[in-house]
Amino acid sequence: MENALREIHRPVGGVFLSAFAAGLNLSFGALFMAMALTFSGGFESTFVQQLVLGGVSSVAFLFVVVGQTELFTAHSTMAVLPVLDGRASLSELGRVWAVTYVGNLLGCGAFSVLAVTLGPAMNVAEPSSFGTLAGALVPFPWWVILLSGVVAGWLMGLVTWLAAASRDTVGRVLFVLLVTAAIGFGPFHHSILGTTEVLTAVLLGAGVGVGGLGHFLLWTTLGNVVGGTVFVGILNYGHVTLGGEEHDVEVE
Repeated sequence: MENALREIHRPVGGVFLSAFAAGLNLSFGALFMAMALTFSGGFESTFVQQLVLGGVSSVAFLFVVVGQTELFTAHSTMAVLPVLDGRASLSELGRVWAVTYVGNLLGCGAFSVLAVTLGPAMNVAEPSSFGTLAGALVPFPWWVILLSGVVAGWLMGLVTWLAAASRDTVGRVLFVLLVTAAIGFGPFHHSILGTTEVLTAVLLGAGVGVGGLGHFLLWTTLGNVVGGTVFVGILNYGHVTLGGEEHDVEVE
């Protein structure tokens, strides 16, 4: 609650710069996955491929969570707590969500330009690798993307909640790596990491158009908000506040 209130009352400029940095840092996950696909030359097993992609993408989530930069999918869980507790208004929640979301997406866009420029030039990330990543996210009906986004938002909310509850850095690192690896392993739809994957494929002409990016972003964002807000924020807030008072137990 204290962390959420601090971010809600933080100056807009500070929130935006932190969100922009988070978009940049999380985008390393897309680059790492593209590099894994490029250097492997093609995995013989889909299971091994998804295991590797999940593992390398989780490192980028570690950059963001341990580095304490502001990610929209984390705010969908934590920023709602002061509103539920009557300490912040919906307009304040909307402001921090909007600033964080825009900052994240601009960070993704800047990183995509870097990936388009550097990846093929150094032969570390072929355009087809980003096409493969985008192809695992875009060609689905809206309701599939929405529900997959709910799962990703749910997992990201759990990461945020568990990291806040962790008493030491080692525990926080393990929580982040294990839970976020499941997002990449799916791959489930994450609005920020996925934006870098799909946007880079669009810029490289790797089989995805602007319409596909918009389709992905709309339904993934809605799903992430529902997953983080409802399945983690509201439910966890409810079970904590309705936990009841502690009672002394008499021992004879």
